[in-house]
Amino acid sequence: MEKLVIPGGTRLAHAYIVASPNEAERMEYAARLAAAMLCEREDGARPCGVCRACRKTLAGIHPDVVRVTAELDSQGRRKREIGVDVIRSVAENAPVMPNEGRAKAYIVEDADTMNPQAQNAFLKLLEEPPERVSFILAAANPALLLATVRSRCETLRVNADAAEGEEAAADASALLDVIAKGSPTALLEWCTANEGMDSRRCEAMLRSAREALADVLRERGGIKLERGRCAYLDALFSRCCDYLRRNVSVRSVMGLIAVDGIEMR
Repeated sequence: MEKLVIPGGTRLAHAYIVASPNEAERMEYAARLAAAMLCEREDGARPCGVCRACRKTLAGIHPDVVRVTAELDSQGRRKREIGVDVIRSVAENAPVMPNEGRAKAYIVEDADTMNPQAQNAFLKLLEEPPERVSFILAAANPALLLATVRSRCETLRVNADAAEGEEAAADASALLDVIAKGSPTALLEWCTANEGMDSRRCEAMLRSAREALADVLRERGGIKLERGRCAYLDALFSRCCDYLRRNVSVRSVMGLIAVDGIEMR
């Protein structure tokens, strides 16, 4: 993974989106960005990696770097989305002075799982951020964030490999084209022909397809699908991504898409 280096004298924005399909990579990058924000070095590149603030931030123990995650349910499991109460808590805490650093940084893990109410609450923070407070939104699919949220953040893509991105976009376009034709037989044939792709490529394809669907829902993009159909497919592809992360085979996921991709009317 490329290392974050902020040249000396560069003014950091108050809000960033760190985008990567790889959770470990985006969280490491987010931590380095937070370290750059709190770095005690007065000149030269940041994060320096040696000052007290950098060392504590990169070790995950700095009191002024706050990780924001979804709440736990009654069984102690992490909820699927970040609710508005979590963001309201951030809004209440953000104006409080830093404990020991020059600033505070909030890292929102899986920021693209914030529900609409949470995103609207977060938007207010971005519009009127407290002094010496920065926000880092770590997201696998930033297209799922409201356009108003994205417009107030600088987006940094981690390891944005052009070839891999083009492959995922091409795969997604082919899948959506077949689905748009509305033929169950054609979709079954396409899914059968592609069930041999590896899980990483399959998940990248589904993420790219969800980004394309999100654009349609926001009245952008040229996919010829009804809005309700896009929402249905987005939920289906999200479920398929969850299955892939649980080591469900690509063949099984393709089978699910073949069965449910053409909604029976």
